[in-house]
Amino acid sequence: MNKRIIRLADVIHKTGMCRASIYKEMAENRFPKNVKLTSVAVGWIESEIDEWIESRILTRNSNN
Repeated sequence: MNKRIIRLADVIHKTGMCRASIYKEMAENRFPKNVKLTSVAVGWIESEIDEWIESRILTRNSNN
């Protein structure tokens, strides 16, 4: 499987979450952790974000 790293703006766009919510959910182990790219830059594995989105959909569907 291809691994693509996406930056925060893309994560925000894909999830609809704000920066603060993303970091809060990460701190509570409910969102994929970021990957350190350089001393100042981080990114997320796109497939992990996609899996997280899918899990939210499955949770919604199982509650109906």
